[in-house]
Parts: sequence; C-alpha cells; structure tokens
Amino acid sequence: MELAHSLLLNEEAYNQLGEFQKAEFIFEWLQFLEKLLPVTSKADIRENQKKLVEQLTSLLNNSPGPPTRRLVAKNLAVLYSTGDTFSVYQTIDKCNELIRSKDDSPSYLPTKLAAVVCLGYLYKKLGRILGNSFTDTVGNVLKAMKNAESQGRYEIMLSLQNILNGLGAAAIPCHRDIYKAARSCLTDRSMAVRCAAAKCLLELQNEAVFMWSTDLDSVVTLCFKSFEGSNYDVRLAVSKLLGMVLARALTSKQTTASTRHNFRRISLEEVMELLGTGFLRGSCGFLRASGDILKGTSSVSRDVRVGVTQAYVVFVSTLGARWLERNFSAFLSHILDLVSQSHPKAIQSQMDAIGCRRCVSFILRATVGGLLGEKAQIAAAKEICQAIWKLKKVVDAAMSDSNLETRISTTDVTASQHVLVCALQELGSLIHGLGTTAAPLLQDSSTGVLEAVISVILHPSISVRLTAAWCLRCIAVALPSYVSLLLDRCIERLSALKSSPEAVTGYSFAVAALLGAVKHSPLGIPHGKGKVIMTVAEDLLCSASQNSRISLQRTQAGWLLIAALMTLGPAVVQHHLPRMLLLWKCIFPSSPKDLETEKTRGDSFTWQVTLEGRAGALCAIKSFVSHCAGLLTDEVVQRLLLPLPSAVDLLTQLSSIYKSYGNSLKTSSTVFRHKLYELLAVLPPKTYEGSFCAVLKELVADLTVPDSQIDASTFLLPPLCHENDLLLLGPLLQETDHRFIEEQLLLGNSIAGGSLEYDPYSIYEKVAKGDSVPKPLPPGLSVISAATRLFGVMFSHVAESHRLQVLEQLLNSIKQTKGSRQQIVQLNVVSAFSTSLKHLANCKGSLGPEEVRRSALTLVMGALESNNPLLRCAAAECLARLAQVVSDSAFTAGLAQVSFDKLKSARDVVSRTGHSLALGCLYRYLGGIGSTQHLNACVGILYTLSQDSTSPDVQAWALHSLSLIVDLAGPLYHVHVEPTLSLVLMLLLTVPPAYAEVHQSLGRCLNALITTLGPELQGSSTTVSALRTSCLLGCAVMQDNPDCLVQAQAISCLQQLHMFAPRHVNLSSLVSSLCVNLCSSYLLLRRAVVACLRQLVQREAAEVSEYAVALVKESREDFTPGVNIREIGLEGALLGLLDKELDQRLCQDIKETLTHMLTSMAVEKLSFWLKLCKDVLAASADFNTVASVDTTQEEETAKVDDASVLTSDSDERFHPFSNPRWSTRVFAAECVCKIISQCENAGSAHFDITLAQERKQRDSRDDFLVLHLADLIRMAFMAATDHSDQLRLSGLQTLLIVVRKFAAVPEPEFPGHVILEQYQANVGAALRPAFAPETPPDVTAKACQVCSAWIASGVVSDLNDLRRVHQLLVSSLVKVQAGKEAQSQQYSESTSTMEILAVLKAWAEVYIVAVEKQKNQRDAHNHCLKIANPAEESYRDVTSSASGLLDLVQADLGTLSKLWLAALQDFALLTLPSEYASQLPAEGGTFYTAETIENARPHYYHSWALILYATALWLTSTGFIVVDPDEGVNNLSRPVTPTTMCQDSSTRPLVKSPEDVNTDRFHLILGISVEFLCSPRSDAAMENIIACLRALQALFDVPWPRSKIGGDQELGVELLNVLHRLILTRESPDIQLAALEVVRLILFASQEHVKEKRRSAEVDDGAAEKETLPEFGEGKDTGGLVPGKSLVFATLELCVCILVRQLPQLNPKLTCSPAVQSGKHLLLSEDGSRLVAAALVILSDVPAICSPEGSVSVLPTILYLIIGVLKQTAVKLRDGQLPLTVAASLQALKGLLSSPMARAEKSRTAWTDLLRSALVTVLDCWDQDGLLQELDEVSLLTAITVFVMSTSPEVTTIECLQKRCIEKFKVTLDSKDSLVQYKCYQLLHSIFQHPNKTVSYPYIHSLAPSIVRKLQETEKAKPENAAELQVIQEGIKVVTALTATAEEEHRAHLVACLLPILISFLLDENALVSATNSAKNLHEFALQNLMQIGPQYSSVFKKLMASSPTMKARLESAVKGNQESIKVKTAKHAKNPGKSSSIQLKTNFL
Repeated sequence: MELAHSLLLNEEAYNQLGEFQKAEFIFEWLQFLEKLLPVTSKADIRENQKKLVEQLTSLLNNSPGPPTRRLVAKNLAVLYSTGDTFSVYQTIDKCNELIRSKDDSPSYLPTKLAAVVCLGYLYKKLGRILGNSFTDTVGNVLKAMKNAESQGRYEIMLSLQNILNGLGAAAIPCHRDIYKAARSCLTDRSMAVRCAAAKCLLELQNEAVFMWSTDLDSVVTLCFKSFEGSNYDVRLAVSKLLGMVLARALTSKQTTASTRHNFRRISLEEVMELLGTGFLRGSCGFLRASGDILKGTSSVSRDVRVGVTQAYVVFVSTLGARWLERNFSAFLSHILDLVSQSHPKAIQSQMDAIGCRRCVSFILRATVGGLLGEKAQIAAAKEICQAIWKLKKVVDAAMSDSNLETRISTTDVTASQHVLVCALQELGSLIHGLGTTAAPLLQDSSTGVLEAVISVILHPSISVRLTAAWCLRCIAVALPSYVSLLLDRCIERLSALKSSPEAVTGYSFAVAALLGAVKHSPLGIPHGKGKVIMTVAEDLLCSASQNSRISLQRTQAGWLLIAALMTLGPAVVQHHLPRMLLLWKCIFPSSPKDLETEKTRGDSFTWQVTLEGRAGALCAIKSFVSHCAGLLTDEVVQRLLLPLPSAVDLLTQLSSIYKSYGNSLKTSSTVFRHKLYELLAVLPPKTYEGSFCAVLKELVADLTVPDSQIDASTFLLPPLCHENDLLLLGPLLQETDHRFIEEQLLLGNSIAGGSLEYDPYSIYEKVAKGDSVPKPLPPGLSVISAATRLFGVMFSHVAESHRLQVLEQLLNSIKQTKGSRQQIVQLNVVSAFSTSLKHLANCKGSLGPEEVRRSALTLVMGALESNNPLLRCAAAECLARLAQVVSDSAFTAGLAQVSFDKLKSARDVVSRTGHSLALGCLYRYLGGIGSTQHLNACVGILYTLSQDSTSPDVQAWALHSLSLIVDLAGPLYHVHVEPTLSLVLMLLLTVPPAYAEVHQSLGRCLNALITTLGPELQGSSTTVSALRTSCLLGCAVMQDNPDCLVQAQAISCLQQLHMFAPRHVNLSSLVSSLCVNLCSSYLLLRRAVVACLRQLVQREAAEVSEYAVALVKESREDFTPGVNIREIGLEGALLGLLDKELDQRLCQDIKETLTHMLTSMAVEKLSFWLKLCKDVLAASADFNTVASVDTTQEEETAKVDDASVLTSDSDERFHPFSNPRWSTRVFAAECVCKIISQCENAGSAHFDITLAQERKQRDSRDDFLVLHLADLIRMAFMAATDHSDQLRLSGLQTLLIVVRKFAAVPEPEFPGHVILEQYQANVGAALRPAFAPETPPDVTAKACQVCSAWIASGVVSDLNDLRRVHQLLVSSLVKVQAGKEAQSQQYSESTSTMEILAVLKAWAEVYIVAVEKQKNQRDAHNHCLKIANPAEESYRDVTSSASGLLDLVQADLGTLSKLWLAALQDFALLTLPSEYASQLPAEGGTFYTAETIENARPHYYHSWALILYATALWLTSTGFIVVDPDEGVNNLSRPVTPTTMCQDSSTRPLVKSPEDVNTDRFHLILGISVEFLCSPRSDAAMENIIACLRALQALFDVPWPRSKIGGDQELGVELLNVLHRLILTRESPDIQLAALEVVRLILFASQEHVKEKRRSAEVDDGAAEKETLPEFGEGKDTGGLVPGKSLVFATLELCVCILVRQLPQLNPKLTCSPAVQSGKHLLLSEDGSRLVAAALVILSDVPAICSPEGSVSVLPTILYLIIGVLKQTAVKLRDGQLPLTVAASLQALKGLLSSPMARAEKSRTAWTDLLRSALVTVLDCWDQDGLLQELDEVSLLTAITVFVMSTSPEVTTIECLQKRCIEKFKVTLDSKDSLVQYKCYQLLHSIFQHPNKTVSYPYIHSLAPSIVRKLQETEKAKPENAAELQVIQEGIKVVTALTATAEEEHRAHLVACLLPILISFLLDENALVSATNSAKNLHEFALQNLMQIGPQYSSVFKKLMASSPTMKARLESAVKGNQESIKVKTAKHAKNPGKSSSIQLKTNFL
C-alpha cells in the first residue's frame, strides 16, 4: 500500500495486483491524492496535470464502486480548481458522452454513475467558471434520468444538488426542469431516492423563489405525498425540506422586480393552516377530504402525520427561539387546535386521538422544551395556563347548563379533553424541567397554575383527570416544598366531595400521583400523612356499598390510594400493615362455596364493582411486594397468600361470568386477569404451587385464543431479542430523537401505543426510561404481556411431565389457526416460551426429556421462518437460549446442522435470513461451539450469503451473524481474519450506498474484527500493517457513507483502532469528523461522537482541543451552525450541547468528557475554563438579582464596573450561552470545584498571591488560581443566590471550598491580613438568603456548614464583622430550641433532624476552633514569657480575637451543651444493635421521631463526631464540676441529658447527684467513642476518627475522668485494645499519633491511681512496719501479667505494634530472616520518627504502674525495645543533630533508669542485673562488623553516659564493664571528627562531676591525661575552623572543672598544666590584627579563663609567672591589648543599645 502514496498512480505496481486488490490500491491512492493535492505547489500540479487527468478519467471507465467514484470526482474537481482549467471542458464532454451511451447492461452502470457523480463535483467546485455549459449538462442528466433505475436516480439527484450548490443564482434557467424532475423523485418507490430528492430540493429553494412563493401549495402537498409509506430517513429529510421552505416563505423579504407583481407575503396563519391540513387530512389535499368524511373512513396515514409533526419542529427551530417567544401564543393555539373539537375526524377513535396527542406533545416538547431558555419557558407556562383556564370555562358552562341543548355541549366537553391533556402534559413537563427555578411561576397568583390544574381534576373525562394528576406529580417532583401542601389540599377536597364520582376519582388520582412523587423528592413528607391517607382509603372502601351511584369510583379510589401508599416504603407501611391485610382478606370470598353463591347472586353492575375492587386489591398487594420487600416476613407472606386460591378460582370462572353478563364486563375482567398475573409474577412461585395447573390453563388460553386481532410483536419481542440484533430491523426499533412519535408507526394500524387512561394504577409507578409520562398499553395487550411474563416464571417451575403437555397444547393451537391469526398466536407463544427459557437459564434449570426438547424445537423452528422479521429475530435468540438450557453439545451441533442444510437448499429470503442469524446467536450463548471445523463451515456459508447481491436483506443478516461469530469465536477466528477483512472491504467498496442496512452490518463486522485483532494492531510486521491499512481503509469508506448510522459505526471503529494502535490513527482528521457530527440530527451518531471524544480526551485532551479549534479556523465555509467552536473551543461547544441535549446517556458522556478535559487541561488553560464556567453561571444573572447585592469592598468606581459588567453580560450578542438550563449551571459550579482541586494538586503558587504575582511577571503566560479569586467568589455567589435549589447547594459547596482553600492566603499589601477579608460582604450576602424561613432544609444545612467554616477559618478577626455571619447561626439555634412541636409540617421529620444536626455541628466546629485558638495562644504566650517580655502589646491583640470568638460562643454554650448532649444521646440510641430495638423510646429521640429512624441515621452519622469533640471540650473546660441547678429536676419539655434515658418517672430519684450526672456523661462520650472506634466502617471519614480520638484526649486532660479510667482497669484495657485495633487498621500517621496520645493519657491516669493508692496506704499504715505494706501496681508480688486483663500488657502490645511496623528489624523473628540481615539503617520519615518517639515516651512510663515484681517482668522487653530503636536509628546526620528517634530513646532510657523501682529493695538486684546486660548490649553495638561507618558514636556514648549517670553505682562499677566503657571513650577522643570530639568532651565533663567517686575516678584517671596531652598538642597546631575551636574550648572547660573537683594536693599540679596551655593561646597586639577569626576567639577565651583562674589559685599562678618570664611577658601584652579594645567597644556600644538576647534550647538527657 505504501506504493500507492504518490502524486501519479504507480501503474507498474497497479498492474501486478489481482482484481480485488486493484480496487483497494486505487482507493488508497485516491485517498492519498485527496490529502496531497491541496498542499502541492501549483507548478508541480501543472507539470503532472495532463497525466493525472488521464489516469483519473480512465478510472471512470473501470466501473468504480460508489466510494471510489466519489473520490475520483472530488480529486478531479480539486485538480482543476488548483491547476489549469483548459482541459476541463473535455472532461465534462467525456462525462456527458458516458451518460448518453446506449449501453444498458448492469456491468456498464457503475461507469455511467461515476460520470454523473463527476459532473456534480466539478460544477460544485468550479461553479461559474464553467460558463454556460451547464444547461447542456443538466439537460443531458435529466434526460438520462427518464429511464434510469433507482441507483441512477439517486446519484442524479445528488449530482444536481452539487451542480445547484456550485452555480448558485446562475442556474436559474434550469430551476424549473430540475424542480419537475425532483418532484417525481420525491415520491419514488426507493426511499434512498426520496431522500436524495429532498436534499436536491433543499438546495434548489436557496435560489428558486417560486418554491416558497407561487408554488408553495404544491410543494407542501408534494411533501405530504412523499411522507406516505416513507421510512425514518425520508421523514427526516422531507420534514427538513418542508420546514425550511415554510420558514423561508414566512420570513423572506422579496425585492426583485420580476417576481414582485405576483408575490404576496404569506402570513403565519396561512403557513400553520398548510401544515395543519397535512396533519389532519393527510396527503389527499383539500378536495378529496369531503368525500372521505362522507364514507367515514380515516384517511390520514400515520406516517404522514408523524412526518408533518417533524416538519412543525423543523419550521420552529429554523425560525429560532426569539421568534417562538414572540409568536408563542399564536403557535400554541394552533397546535392545541389540532386535537380540538373543530377537527372531529382526527380524533374520532381513541387510537387516533392518542396518536394525535402524542404528536402535539412532541411538537411542544421539542420546541418549548428544546429551544427556550428558562425565562421564556416560564412565560410559555403562563400561556399554557391561560389556555387551560379558557377550556375550563367552556367545560363549566356546559356542565352547569341545564337547557335542552345540553346534549350538544357535552360533546364539546368530551372533545375539549384532548386539548386539555396536551396542555396539562406540556405544563407538567415544563415545570418538571424547570425544577425549583419554577418557584416564581407558582407563586404568581395572577397566573394561578395550581388553581388551574386542580380545577381540571373534576373534568368529566377520565383522561383529563389523570393528566391533571400527572401534572401535579410533575410539580411536586420539581418543587418538593409543594408536596405536602398539595396532598393536604387534595385529601381535604376528596373528603369534602365524597359524593361526586368525578371528584372521588379525580382527587384519588391526584393523591396517588403525589405519593408517587414522594420518592423523587429528597425531602419527603411528614410521616403522619400516611395515616391520614390510609384512613381516607378505608373510609372510601367501607362506604362504597352505601351509594350504588359511586360505589365503583369509591372502590377504585380506595385501593388506588392504598397501592400508592405502598410506594412510601417499609418505614411508613409497617404501621398500616395490619389494616391493609385485613382489607385484603375481606375483599375475596373465604371459601369456594362463597364464590359459588356470589355467582348466583349479582348482576352485571355489582360484578363490575367486585372485579374492579379485586383488581385494585391485587394491584395494592403487588405494589406492597415490590416496594416493601423488607416487610415480607414468613408470617406476612402467609397472610398474603390466604385469599390467593380464591382469586385464582375467580380467574377460572371469569369466562363463564363474562358469558352470563355480556360485554359490559369485558374490560373489568381483563383488568382483573392482568393484575392477578402481575401479582403472581412478583411472588415467589413456591408460595402458590397449588394453583399452578389452574393458572397455566388460563395462561395458555390467553396466549392462544386472542380476543383481539392485535399484533403485539413490537411490545413483546424487543425485550426478548438481543439489543444488537434489533439493529437489523431498521431505525424504528433504535433510539432516535423522535422515538416518542415514531413508536406509533411500529405498532401496526390497530393500536396507537400506550396512554395513561388505559391503566390509572400506573400513575404512581416509576416512569420507564426515556418516557416523560407512563404509557400503559390497552388492557387487551397488557394481559398478553403479563401472561407471557408469568408463563416464563411458571413454566420453569412446573414438573417436566407437565411441560410436554403444555408445549403440545401450544403447538396444536398454532396449527389450528390460519393466516394473520396464526402469526399472532405464534408470536404470543414464542415470546412466552422464550421468557421461560430465560428463567430456566437464570436458575440453571434443565428443560426435560427428549420429547420436551423435540416439541420446543418444532415451536422455535416454525417461528424462525416466519414472515415477521422481528419474530425471526426473537426465534433465533430463543433457539440459542434453548441450546444454552439443554447444554448438550450433540444437540447444539444438531441445531447448527439443521440451519446449514436449510441455508444450502433454501432460496427464499425469509429462511435464509432466519437461519443465518440463528448460527450467530448459537455462538452468543455457547461461547463459540468449540470445534474449528464447525467454525469453518459457518464462516463459509455466511461468506457466500453475504455476497448475494440480489437481496440486501440476506446480505445484512448474514454479515450481522458473521460479526457475532467474529466477536465470540475469539482466538479461534485468527485464521479467518484476513479473508473476512478483504470480504468486508470488497463489499464496502461495491455495495450501493442506498443499501444502508448492509453497510451497517459491514461496520459491525469491521468493529468485531478490530476487537479480535486487539493490541496486535500495533505490530510492525508486513501482515499486521496490511491488516491495519485495510481497517483504516474500511473506516474511511464508512466515513464517506451518506447514512448517519454507518458514519456512527465508522467512528466507533476508529475509536477501537485508536485504543489499540493510537499512533496509526490520524487524530486531526478524526477530530474534525467528530466536530462536524457533534450536532447531527441522528441521536446514535451524536452518541458515537461523544463516546469517541470521551475516550480520546482521556489520553490526549490538549491535542483534541487544539485540533478542533484549528479545524474551525481552517474551514472556510461556515462550520456547523449548531456549534460555536471558534470562540469557546470544543469545551464550550460540549457545554452548549449538554445544555440542549435531552438524552440522559449522552449527557452523562458529555459530562465525563468535559471532566476528563478539565482534569488534564484546567491548570494550563485556567482563565479559559474559569471564563467558560463564569459565562454559564452568569448567563442567568439577569434572571436573578446578582448585580444589586454584589458589593465588593473596593473603591466606588470598582463597584460601578462590577455592576456594569454583569448587566452588559446579559446582552445576548456577547453571550456564548443563552439562558442555560439549571442543570448545566449546576455542572458548571461543580466544574469550578474540580478546577480548584486540580490547582491544589498542581502546586502551591495557586494559593500564594505573592509567589503567583512574581511568576506572572516573569512569564505572563503563567496563570494562577489566586489571581482569579474575585471570579471564584462571584461565581459561588451567583450560584448560591439562584432560584434553583440544586444550584444553591452547588454554589454553597463552591463557597465552602473557596473559604477552606484560601483562608490562610495572606494579603501582601496589608501584612497581618488575609486576602479573603475583602470579600466578607459577598460571603455574608451569599449566606443570608439560605436562612430565610421558606428555604428548604438541605440548603440551610449546607449554609450552616459554610458559616462555621467561615467563622472557623479566622479570615475575619474583627468581632463586629464576624457578628453578621454569627447572627445567622444564632437565628438557626433559636429555631432548633423551638423543638419538634414548632417544626413546619412541610417535609419529612428527618429533614428537621438534618437541619438541627447541621446547626449543632456548625456550632461545634466554631467552638472547637475557638478553644484550639485560645490554647495555641496560651502556649505562644507562655513561650513568649519564657523568652523575654518585649512583645506584650502585640500579644494582647491576638488573645482578644481568640477569646472574642470564645465569648461569641460562650453566650449560647449553656443551651448548646444541652443540645449537644441530647444529640449524642440520640446517636447512642441509634447505634444500638437491632436486637435492642424494643428498648428504644417509643416516641423517638430528642431530634428524631420513631417513624423516621432509618432516614435520620445518616444525618447523625454525618455530624456526631464534631459534636462529640465539642462536648468533650466543654466538659473539660468546666472540669466536670459544674452541674446546672435544674439538671436533676427536669423541667424542660423534652429529655435533654442522658440521665433521663429509659427511666420511668416513678423510679427516677428526683435529684441526681452531680457525681451521677458526670458519670453518665463520661460513659456517654466514652461509649460512643469506643463503639465507633471498635469497628469504624471502611468508609468512615478520617475527620471522624481524628475528632473521636481528640475527644478522648480532651476527656482525659482533666483529673476527674482520669480518676474514673485509672480506677477501672478493665475499662482501660478495653480502650487500649480498641486503640490497638485502630492502629492496625488505619495507616494514617495522624490517626496513629492521636491514638498514642490517648494511650499516654490512660497510662498517666493509671500512674496517678497507683500513686494515690500507695500514698493512702502509707498514711493509713504509717505506724506499721514497712514490709507489711500491700503491693500496689500490676504484677502484685508474683510479677505475672495476664493478657487481656493487664493494662501493662495491652500497652506493651500496642507500642510493639507501632515500633515493629516502623522498624521491622526490631522483631526478633524477622531479625533472623535474610531480608533484614542487610543491617542497613533506615532513615524514617518524619511521621515515622514522631510515632516511634511517642511510643518510646509511653514505654518509659510503664514501670511506674507495676509492682516491683511486675516491673522486673516487663523491664527486659522495654530495654530491648528502647536500645533496639537506638541501635537501628543512630545514624550520623550532616549537621550533627540527633535524629528525633535517638533523642526520644535516650530520654526514655534516662526515665527508665532513674525509675524508683531500680532502688526498691524487692526488685533492686534483678534490675541491677538487667541493666548491666543492657549496658553490655549497648557496648556490643560497636563491635558489630561493617556498621561502624554509619553508626553514630555520639549517640552510643551518650547512652553509656546515661547509664553511668542515672543508675546506682553498683550497675556500672564492675571492673569489666567500666573498662569497656572507658575504652570506648578513649577511642572516641582520638576521632578525626571534631564534632565527635566536642560531644565526647561534653559527656566526660558530666561524668567527671559525678558525685560518687567510685564512679568518676576511674574515668578521670584513665582519660584526663590524654585530654591534657591533646590540649598541649594544640600549641603547635592552631585551630583551623570554628569546630576545632569549640573542641579546644570544651577541653579547657573539662580541665578547669577537674581542677575544681580535684583534691588539694593534686590541684596545684593541674593548674600548673593548665596555665601554660592557656597562655600559649594568647596573641600579642601585632599578631592580633592579622590573626584568623578562630585564633582571635581562642585568644579572648584564654584571656577570660586566665583572668578567672589567676585570682582563684594565686599562689600557683605567681609561682609559675616567676619561673617563666616569657609567659609573663606574653600575658602582660595580651592584657594591655585587651584594655585598649574594651575602650573602643564601649564607645560603639553606646550607639547601639543591646538587642534582646536570643536563647538556645538544647535537649539535656543527663
């Protein structure tokens, strides 16, 4: 293929190829040429032009396939437009000659077609350059059309379209001829030709004025004719033509003189009249209609009506949203008039009426719902309301009129019903779409929406009553605040008007619909409503028999209410269950005898009432089973089953009852059947086994004796076919934008589809996916679909013997019927059987013996050759399921063999399609029928069938089946990949484009092949690259196909290719094809585009975005009008699409695509993304009142600018998004939050304004979030103050994130302030509306969270400013205090729980922050005091703000603490396991009611942790001392403290002692914490765990709770075990540190307890002997510790866990393993070090709580761990610092060694032994090989020093140990590292001063001489640097100290050694000037020391001076020099008064 990439065709290579490869080669070359020509230089083109033209024109004679001919034509056109044009006329003549040729053979046809196509493209590209030659060409082409076949007509039409496009107005002379030709093609028998003609005419109307002026009527009539017998594509194309022509006629401003005289402006009325004619009378026009009316036949075919409906939509869309807003009322009245009484014929039968209503609804939805923004939609809703009021008046007049003419007006009433239905449905849908944005509409009393809808509930027509109820339901879903209100109103009217039949049904529908809406409303309804409704329902049922006039309505209404009530779920229903079961039991006769007596008694009316009532009861029970599965205990199921046998008996008797009482019972008996089947299908089959036979008999009868001649295939079969197979059956079964109206055409003429009035019980059910209103089918059909479902369930459960009978009976009934009836029976039977196979496969059941299989096979095989393609499709699927259930390979092979034989012999299309699909389906369920031989046979047969060009259907089915096999055969298929791929390509290149279904199947094959090849496609071998090229070629052919679904296939193939071999897919061309189709009118193509984009942007978002923009800039002609990529990029275009799109799946994909783009690009293109979001959010700003409130606190000018920006923005010209829907705005607000989190990951500069400004100055392209803070605040503000509640929630969330992320960003211009401070007014203004009384609780709850975050963030330090927001929280607190009684009865009680807890949580957060701040300041203050006291002033300021915050909370703390405790008590009750349910308070808790307990739980889970922490802090702050005076006597109306829990007033003591109250509180907090920490759910938030641990810390911070835990050892152990488990399961260092802190406090508490006991014992037994004192502490006098009971053991366990996890080498088991032997030191992370340090602190405290014996048993462990840590982490750090862990281990060691236990007589000897061993261990560290280089000697020396200094002398004075220690010091003194020497001197310094001489002397004797010697050596080698200087100074300090401690006789000797050394360091005046810094410092140091020593030991000093004159001289000169310098210094010093001295802190371990 590489050889094809040249400018000229490589003829050598070409001629060597085979026939088919030639076609591929040519196509590849042409494709390459198409890309090459535009970028080749003109000179090159001219040079090769002649040859190229020859090559291209010669291709025309080679009979090219459709894609090839199109490319030849395109290339010729481009060649002439860029090169010379002189030979173009020859080419045109050549084409004309080819067209004129008389050769009619099929083989010559492609050449002719190629010539036609070529002419089209030449004229399109070159246009008027070609002068007047076009008249001949057009004439020639039109002549050829006269005897062309359909392909010819198709290509000629498209070619003429191109010619017209190229010539524009120049072609006027030919317009009439072309028009005539296109007219005939528009009603062609080939659908593809009709589409092409529509495109041609659409092009023609651009210039041909007559089409929309003089000939308008005939064009319109022609379009109507074209709709007849059309398919979906034709309707789409022709409706586009019709809509555009009419829009053009309406808007044209005709000015040319020639046509002015006969041109008249056409008015909107006339246009509407024309369309209306088509809608009402069809294509018969104006004349024939009257005759039809006389005959009484309905002449409007449905396809015309559907086509006209689409044309209405195109017409309005073309004119645009502005036009629609202006002309809405005229448009509305016309559209509604289509179904009004002025055209009785359109709605004479119910079916027609339903069809028309659907069309009208569709027009309104697509225009009002699709085009208008929210503001305009509200206006439209008002118009619709007016229309409803008008109709209401007509009805009222008719109803009240008691004249004789009432009969006439009642027809008016019934006729107005359809208009009302349409108006109400649209009103409901509008409000549903607007959501809470519609609030102003409903509050507007002048419109009276609710009044209008409720008034129509009494309409005489049932369908109007139902639709009005549905409309109320839509209002309730959109505006949750109205649910309760509407329910109350309807229940009240229902009770008041109980005697009016209309009112009873109407209002019961309304109540049922509203109950159905409750589950869609997050806020619910008050629990008590259920009780009211149940009472009303019972009342209706009981009073039904009182008045026969309305008994039917009352019975129906009663059961409907009960059924709807069930949807509220178990929590509500369980309270009414007994009453419901009683009613259920009573409605059926209790024994068969009663049923017999019933039969003899009634008349047809009573039977009707009885059947309706029983059907209602069945429906209620079904609703109960579906919605309250949680209540189906065995007992309830038993009670449910009691009446079932009686119901089944009645079912069997129905036919006889029906015969006795005639036709009036038909509907009610059908409904009863339907409801019984539905109920049985949801019950477990085991429960009604006894009734199997009876029911099955009835089912068989229903399936085989169809009452109606209705073909229900389109309902029954699609769910049973595989969704991929349905693609074969054309667009009718696929999802399209017009599905809502197209459905009617699917259903055959006898049925129009579902509608609410067929089954009122559907009004409370959930709507099926994609429907806006439930569409239950007519009873006759619903019975059949329910019967097939139930048959499926039952057949799989009956005995195998019984199955055979049933199947034979079914087969016989098919044989006995004939013709269309037979097909209907067959269809019902197959769908029932297929359902049963589905069930059998699911429960892995078997079908039964051979005979059953045989019957089953006969049944399915019969259907496989049915004429109905849908039935064939279902039968193929059924066959495969049969094979799956039998699962016997021989049986399966037999099935396949049958199909093979059939396909070899049969010639008819039906059996060839059926059996070829069967082969593919068999593969689907059996995962590839193992053998390759079988696969080869399948593939061979399907290859042959797919090349049968006589029947496109056979090709399409065979290829589809092949695609299934490719997909499912997996690796087995590899051998066939190449031949299959070449077959697919060959067909793609040759099958005419008109056979779209073949191309679609080819696309599926190609897709399957690409998937099979998978990642292999990346390979570079020649075979792989050939396969890859073929795949890409196939995609290219499909992309050029005119059929949109084929293009969608091409896109998904390229998407697959991009996934497997991304380098080989040309991304820019793929992106351009995606952008072009982004607004296609085909839903499936849009879905494919977005799905592909979603995949591309995950990998290459930036590239995709750039290509899209580049494409728009390049493309010269206007890019698709729907998308404005040029200004707002692909991202903006997608956002715009998201706003317009109604398909849920597509919207979801768009959101995901945008999210991926945002994640990868938001940081780079920050301004762009923020502007997009801002544009979307601000687009509705004119709708709200943003500009007025938005007060940024800057200068006045800035304010003015802000306002003007907002107002100018709302001007539409500037606005890329006009009035986006609220859901889009919510998405934009979510995007802002995502952008912030992306920036957070991207770096700190986004949150640091100084850094951001610096970097922006350095590179202006950089962009940082902090620079856009004003925009973020503005966006959050706009969203938070919107009408839409969802948007308010998103806005508040955004605000919360902004506050949290930016709270700490300082304001560089005003030090000490933060950047957010300037936005306080905005934040306040955004929050204030959320606290208004009418705000929904979820918004208020969110706002509380923002309030607390704002106050806690510390942004505002001034209390007066804080008060504004604080005031909002105070107002909420007042509301909380009002209690349950005061709550509004608007929402469910659980919402008030949510709001109250949100308020309490917010207060808790503020309080916690206030306390923490105060604590931090106290610490800082103490720190300041320690250092110095200059900063008093500043300190005072800071404290004031913190204590100020505390003061704010303090005022309400009294109330708050009670409420917090009450909330915690509630939470504690709610966390009890279910077995304690009986102990819960009957009326609920303080803040939740018993009924809403389940809904309240999540709210408690959400907020308890912070409340717990706050309560703990409050109790700590009072030190557990304060108890309110009214605490004991509970004078509050509700329980406030845990004290009143579960106690009877009689048993409760009147006043509890403070101790008891405190104990209760203590246990409450501890209990909640332990319960939570025991098993925090895996999703428990980190914050909750931390808050819980902090609460425990706070609790144990004060003595009283410590005394409780210290005194209760079991409790302590339990807590430690819980913490241990927590540490094991949570990795977070924060959690582990917090847990360790709690452990430390528990240990501390225990120490206090032990100390206290020892002290009191000593006091008591003061006189007694010491020995008799009992032992306190663990381990008593045996030293044993019991695991599980011992606090010490638990502590050790926990510490070991921490230490071993951080330092695995400590684990003795591990140390032996090779993994750890490496002996390398680990440098722990900072968190790890902190954890280890904390654990060591705890370890060193352990002995304090042991008895002496106990301490002996734990000591080895503790020493092992401490020294282990020391050993493992003692690593030299660069700066000579000690690692944190080492410091901690030394500190712990010191604490341990100085423990009193070491000296207690009982344990002293054991301790001494153990401590010696420990010292040996430390000493041994040195001797391990290979560790010396990194081991830190200083740490180990320090450890030795700690041992020497802290233990009793007997430990370290053993000679062998002492020797080794001294040895170590010796070695270290000689270290080369001056730092080590320095530390060594320091340590020795302390040892030398040890008070016990036995300890210090050996060291002095061994080491002092070498120190002195070292100092003497320094005379020669002066110190080089500061470190060496330090060593010398320290050495001198050591010797000086020695001198002081030495005994008198040795002292003189020492001084005599010391002085010469000191004097040797002195410098004379001259040397001083030139000396180094170190020398100078040393000189000064020596001088100071001499000055001190001289006077101290004057005698020695004098003696020495006398003996050495040189020394004396040196000293004198130094002193003199010193005095000089002092003078100079004092002079300087006077000018510069002393700075505050800084201090150095050092860790002192000794």
